[in-house]
Amino acid sequence: MSDNTQQQPSLIGGHAQYVKGAAEQSGETDKQGGIDAMKAASQNRDPATDGYGKVEEVAGKLSGCEGMEKEGAISAKKE
Repeated sequence: MSDNTQQQPSLIGGHAQYVKGAAEQSGETDKQGGIDAMKAASQNRDPATDGYGKVEEVAGKLSGCEGMEKEGAISAKKE
């Protein structure tokens, strides 16, 4: 992992916030906040060196987040 480790919790938190917003009827603010957090955390992230591997890939599948699933697959190749 590189110096971007402090950004990765924001990526996970962003996904969690998005899922929470998607589950609530009035969750548009949470969904948008989650999207914004994921975009910010992903800007300087290289999934080949900063990813969570298979865990991230499976979490992406479960949450329906294609980007997370794809980046998890990329980082899983380094494991």
